[in-house]
Amino acid sequence: MWDIVPNMRRESEAVTRTGARAGGDVEADPVDARLGARLAELRAEHGWSLGELAERSGVSRSTLSRAERAEISPTAALLNRLCVVYGRTMSQLLSEVESAPAQVVPAADQPVWRDDSSGFVRRSVSPPLAGLRAEVVEGRLEPYADIAYDRPPVPGLEQHIWVLDGLLDLTVQGVVHRLAAGDCLRFRLWGPTHFHCPGPEPVRYALVVVLP
Repeated sequence: MWDIVPNMRRESEAVTRTGARAGGDVEADPVDARLGARLAELRAEHGWSLGELAERSGVSRSTLSRAERAEISPTAALLNRLCVVYGRTMSQLLSEVESAPAQVVPAADQPVWRDDSSGFVRRSVSPPLAGLRAEVVEGRLEPYADIAYDRPPVPGLEQHIWVLDGLLDLTVQGVVHRLAAGDCLRFRLWGPTHFHCPGPEPVRYALVVVLP
């Protein structure tokens, strides 16, 4: 994170549909198609059926199947549940569907992922790279938007959140922190987190994640 609204919502609302071709057929976004294929590969690598994965993740078999076939675009919360099961951060999962990262990551090449249902945009500024423990993410939340994660993908993750523009209400371990532009919150992540943009402007922040 990565279901949501205000903290939990029905799973049927935790996905967004991809665009449709003329005639009504669903046209998968290229990123969703690669992501779906990777999710199917991970399940196969673990030798799990859809039913077994549903039990482990708390996501229905039908939603998992549609995500693997790229019939839906997963939200951050849904991906977070799968990252927990597969022992990956979200950045690690998303980086696996992109080309191999280089040392220099031009702004135009930084992968951007959108969760339109929650008003969340995620830019992977410094994607995960073998041999390095940290990554840098830029997050953006629209005014009054919420996004919640029920658990960390990897317990004990070290995180540093630096607000660049706007206001962010971030709940960590039951404590709400209001962060303004220039403020930084740092912590190890063990439980749920909740991000909220109190408005009236969007909030933009940098997130540094360090594997334990």
